[in-house]
Amino acid sequence: MRFMVMVKATKDSEAGVMPSQKLLEDMGKYNEELVKAGVMLAGEGLQPSSKGARVRFSGNKRTVIDGPFTETKELVAGFWLWQVKSLAEAIEWVKRCPNPMPGESEIEIRQVFEAEDFGHALTPELRAQDERIRAQTSAQEPRP
Repeated sequence: MRFMVMVKATKDSEAGVMPSQKLLEDMGKYNEELVKAGVMLAGEGLQPSSKGARVRFSGNKRTVIDGPFTETKELVAGFWLWQVKSLAEAIEWVKRCPNPMPGESEIEIRQVFEAEDFGHALTPELRAQDERIRAQTSAQEPRP
C-alpha cells in the first residue's frame, strides 16, 4: 500500500520561516531511517502558498487564483510518499517523526489509489496506458 503523508502548513511555514539546523538534522536522520526500512519513495518540502497558484475548474472554464491562500490549516507544507503494509504501519512511522514545525503541527496520512481500486472501469487498455506512463515517469530525468 502506498500512502501520501502530508505535513500541514502553519502560520510560520506560510510566512517563509525556514526550519532550524537542528530540525533539518533530525529530519535527515528520520528520512534515512525511512529509506533504510524501504518505506520512503519520495519526500519534499513545499514553498509557501504565496509562491503558488490554484486553477479552478467549472465545466470548460479555467480560472487561475494566485496565492497566498488564507486557510493555512488546509495547506500542505511538505509530503512523503511511503510504501507500507497498512495504515497502522504508516501511523507508527508518523509517531516517530520529529515535530516538523515549531509548536503545534499536524501530519495527515492518505492512502493512494492503486489500479485495482478502480475495478471494471479501468479497462485493459487504460491499465496498459497507466503502466506505460508509470514506466516513463520512473525513467525520466528531472527537468533543470
